[in-house]
Amino acid sequence: MAGVRYRTADGASGEMHADLTVACDGRDSVLRAASGLPSHSWPTPMDVWWFRLPRNDTDPAGAVPVVSANRAAVLLDRGDYWQVATLIAKGSDEAVRQGPVEAIVGSMAEAVPWLRDRVDALHSWDEVKLLDVELDRLDKWYTGGLLCLGDAAHAMSPVGGVGINLAVQDAVAAARILAEPLAEGRVSTADLAQVQRRRTLPTAVTQGLQRFLHARAIAPALAGRIDIAGADQAPLPVRVFRRIPIIRSVPPYLLARGIRPEHAPVFARRYP
Repeated sequence: MAGVRYRTADGASGEMHADLTVACDGRDSVLRAASGLPSHSWPTPMDVWWFRLPRNDTDPAGAVPVVSANRAAVLLDRGDYWQVATLIAKGSDEAVRQGPVEAIVGSMAEAVPWLRDRVDALHSWDEVKLLDVELDRLDKWYTGGLLCLGDAAHAMSPVGGVGINLAVQDAVAAARILAEPLAEGRVSTADLAQVQRRRTLPTAVTQGLQRFLHARAIAPALAGRIDIAGADQAPLPVRVFRRIPIIRSVPPYLLARGIRPEHAPVFARRYP
């Protein structure tokens, strides 16, 4: 029998027993840390600032990329506001915050003129949240009575916004593989190993693509060695995507479907 020991906010403690505990608590997973499972990590060239901007009815819909000479960002349409992610050099957060917060939107408006009426939308650095970007993967995702999934097993870079996709696919694969052993009370480490074998390839390939983009596009741009907004200076992958329409359709497909798509088991499907 396995499970977890817990302590509540008021100091009370207790135990919950289970045949299997699944860690889905993200890159800062408490369960992963307590397990002592070894991992491998890769350096990342950037961190990410997250903040909100007002959205007007005349703005475009959907996700809007913003690339200027000194700013790379994406605006995510949340209905009545934009959720914005913009890249900064790794570890530069404290130093860059010494400047005016208005400069962030001002630099974005150089490439997206319709943002000019919102250059003063940010009033304080407290409105700008830092994501410390990590890229790592557990050598083994499981131990007796514990299975790590999603960012708890493999912290993803925000490049491509694929972290949630992989996490959901991990969960679907785990449900399909483990449902019968759990129902019969015989789940074993061999079953948990099967989940990892199923999900290692798409995770490794996706992280490999992220590492490639980190090295060939993001790191040089943040270091000022290339202007990713310039057609002639952009990295080769960016130039190829711009010039060959059929190739531009490949990244969205991979982001939406993944390297190895997962399908819910029949017992989990519900039809009207």
